[in-house]
Amino acid sequence: MSKQEDANLILKLYDLRREPVMRDARNWFFTFNPASINDFFEALMNEHSGHYRMVVSYWDMAASMVNQGAIDEELFNASGGEMVFVYAKIAKFLPELREAFGAPELLLNMETLVKRIPNIDEKIEKMTARMKQFAAMREERAAKTQAATS
Repeated sequence: MSKQEDANLILKLYDLRREPVMRDARNWFFTFNPASINDFFEALMNEHSGHYRMVVSYWDMAASMVNQGAIDEELFNASGGEMVFVYAKIAKFLPELREAFGAPELLLNMETLVKRIPNIDEKIEKMTARMKQFAAMREERAAKTQAATS
């Protein structure tokens, strides 16, 4: 496949991310900060179940296309980092999630692709630190908003 064909597939994947329901799901996932496997169960049992499933299954599907050679891996990884962001949120919980659901292949495409990225552990560490900063900023903002309305 040519780089142009790969680029067109990546752009199609990007267009899917812009679809309104997917955009809502991605916005919710940005604020999803699991501290334990119970946070996943809670998300799966509330109104955000579809949001969670949409985001993680989208990235696992996209990763499967790369892993199977349908999209050039280097070009795919160079075109954005959202998949790594998603993986960083779920990585430490994957063994427990796989065991809980009896699904050893759960999100394996995404994990396989992400783990091939050079220096991925360092990238995930930095991304996790940024996610904690954003979460703290959101909490601070919410507290200020609540104080202003009280």
